[in-house]
Amino acid sequence: MTAPKILVVDDEPSISNLVVSYLRKEGYEVYTAADGPGGLKAARAYQPDLIVLDIMLPGMDGLEVLAQLRRVSNVYVILLTAKTEELDRVLGLSVGADDYVTKPFSPRELTARVKAALRRLQSGPNLSGGALLAFQRIRLDTAARQAWVNDHLLDLTAMEFDLLKTLAENRGLVLSREQLLEKVWGTNVYGELRVVDVHIGHLRQKLDSAAGEAGSLIATVRGAGYRFDDTVRNR
Repeated sequence: MTAPKILVVDDEPSISNLVVSYLRKEGYEVYTAADGPGGLKAARAYQPDLIVLDIMLPGMDGLEVLAQLRRVSNVYVILLTAKTEELDRVLGLSVGADDYVTKPFSPRELTARVKAALRRLQSGPNLSGGALLAFQRIRLDTAARQAWVNDHLLDLTAMEFDLLKTLAENRGLVLSREQLLEKVWGTNVYGELRVVDVHIGHLRQKLDSAAGEAGSLIATVRGAGYRFDDTVRNR
């Protein structure tokens, strides 16, 4: 089995070298780039499984790199952001980042996020014994990580698929943002609940666009969380 490929895009050698050292100790194949254009070129050349992307980059900032990546790829992206720049984090999530880590950060924390993300991406069929979750309007193939609404294949990012899968597996139950953060991202760090809301918003737009006027597949339960609303298909 080949080692997962990770691209680290950061212009600070002290940070980049430290992150690369930790990731290589885990057995990953790690590549680096020190500016925005170089990050895009490396992403095209190496086709990484995951990208660690700093926002503040020379040549082209990380948000523009991310926006260009999302036009051609759903690769998992973890943003590195300044602790005080909440706007950058929100913009990054809106553009399509899957997760973010704020600077200064622990390389162990970042490595744990990477490991959790790759574990989800490489996971096979769900533990219920089957790879297919079938409802009236939506079908999920958890092994292929694909979802269809009314036979329309959805273009979902990794986190959007994991959110949809988690909600579908708990059909009819209200899951709080804290529960979704823990189940999908594998962490429950205070202050990152906005990550859930942004990804739910993106996912809901894609689902509702495909479902038409039949009603939303994800309901917001005010003050409680989110619920997947669809009927199990008779077999």
